[in-house]
Amino acid sequence: MKSLKKLLILPVLMFGTMVFAQTASNRFFYELTFKPKKDSAKIEKVMTTLDITKDKSLYRDFTWVAQDSIMKVQVEAMQKSGIFKDMSKSMTMPKFAYKVEKVYPDMKVILEEGLQNGMTPMKLGYVDNTKFNWNITSEKVKIGTYNTQKATTEFGGRKWNAWFTSDLPFQDGPYKFNGLPGLIVKIEDDGGNYSWELKGNKKVDNFEELSYIEKISPGGTSKRVEVSRDKFESTIADFKKDPFATIRPMLKPEMMSQKLPGSDVSIGEMVKKQEKMLKDFYDANDNPIELPVVKEKKKK
Repeated sequence: MKSLKKLLILPVLMFGTMVFAQTASNRFFYELTFKPKKDSAKIEKVMTTLDITKDKSLYRDFTWVAQDSIMKVQVEAMQKSGIFKDMSKSMTMPKFAYKVEKVYPDMKVILEEGLQNGMTPMKLGYVDNTKFNWNITSEKVKIGTYNTQKATTEFGGRKWNAWFTSDLPFQDGPYKFNGLPGLIVKIEDDGGNYSWELKGNKKVDNFEELSYIEKISPGGTSKRVEVSRDKFESTIADFKKDPFATIRPMLKPEMMSQKLPGSDVSIGEMVKKQEKMLKDFYDANDNPIELPVVKEKKKK
């Protein structure tokens, strides 16, 4: 999942790049239209991608990856000059901070997100064992260039309508959705909160799972720690309430007063700015794809 922990380490992007194995993927571009606030009529859009390789698929917000070449130029300029530059001024922030991986052939679904654990960025994930119970209808419609068929299901506390095509023989789709006899071309909930529609695709010969920023960031190449879903959700919820909770005790006054290389900005000022950016990011969306499960209280 795409993690906003990168905001916390931009000043230390002075490390050398590493070489990673590459493979080929079929990349499908899905435009996601969504309602970030459940009590608002405001609608937002973001481009997301589903990369399908022979072993698995990877779904994510495409915003970071789309800026890889721009970030690479800026980071290499910082490395060469030794002078810090606030890259947040030239970057577009992603709307979502998670990734969804589906491992073939068993379609093991793993959702991953990043967070800070003290001074160490980490990747946290859980396995979702949901099996979609699809009702395939006789309704057919053409969406773009694809002949599609409608299917319905219930998932995450919402009712979903999906249109899939057997022209693309992948039993996959955006986010966690999978299990239909063809790629999902469009899927939306009946409340108009989330809607994905396939807008294009291409072959990526040099596909890499990590974006450029992830590859050069501390913790960006670390292994994912898998926990139970309950543990994941409670940990991420605590992180969103106070993203700097675990790192704040380590930020000593003498460190906070230091200036960044070649800049008049202090570490303290940068941390304050990044803390606000993280809080604003998480506060911007209170309408999750999967609604929280209301747990019944045990009777005494």
